[in-house]
Amino acid sequence: MDTHGNNGISASGGARVSNAVVASGSNARVDFRVTEERAPAAEERPLTPREISELLARFIEDLRASEHPDREDLAEFAQDAREELAAPEPRTGKLRRVARALTEAVPGFAALASLAVTIEEAVRGL
Repeated sequence: MDTHGNNGISASGGARVSNAVVASGSNARVDFRVTEERAPAAEERPLTPREISELLARFIEDLRASEHPDREDLAEFAQDAREELAAPEPRTGKLRRVARALTEAVPGFAALASLAVTIEEAVRGL
């Protein structure tokens, strides 16, 4: 047993760790990256605009509870996307730009980053 190292959390095979990053110990560090995931399988249905709006509402709530320095501006930006989703014909180009901007704005905030990636993937499915 290695008493001088910390191997952290290992996930292998089909395992996946998301919405959480853990580091423990005096020399512990976290390396968190958001990566593009595979396209949904044929049996997975795309999220509806209403479901994406609910994800955005959760994102706004989590964002406002965070310490992100631009949380209010980002929350307003996300709310604009919710309003766009409620339009009779949402402009998907605008929604994609908003989703990408949210993803790029929160890389250091693990739970927000994971949720932003989920939103971005859902918008791509519109």
